[in-house]
Amino acid sequence: MTIKTVLGFDYGLKHIGVASGQTITATATPLVILKAQDGQPNWQQVKQLLDEWQPDLVIVGLPLNMDGSASDMSNRAKKFANRIHGRFGVTVTTVDERLSSYEAKGQIIQHSGRRDFGDNTVDAVAAQIIVQDWLNLQS
Repeated sequence: MTIKTVLGFDYGLKHIGVASGQTITATATPLVILKAQDGQPNWQQVKQLLDEWQPDLVIVGLPLNMDGSASDMSNRAKKFANRIHGRFGVTVTTVDERLSSYEAKGQIIQHSGRRDFGDNTVDAVAAQIIVQDWLNLQS
């Protein structure tokens, strides 16, 4: 399978960031932030994104501990990835996303000059970083 379009998710308990990526241009773009309740999104919104973007691959960020070991959040992110695959039949992979939220905050501060992330939630930017990191590994 030739991968052209990817959809990336930055999993969280309250918010799930979503970004798209293209292997042709090797670029990623933040899309939207889904609200979640205890890590559960509105699955209809996930379906709408999958229907709209028709990704060849879905990427879910895996929040590992700094030593590379699994955490409660990484286990929950794996379950989220498995649910996407099970519900929608799309190919899903997980990627190490250590420090993606930290990097996203840095980018927002650099672009906006503000440290108030209320208007600039980091989740979609973190998803963009996850997708971009995956794209960079493909070249």
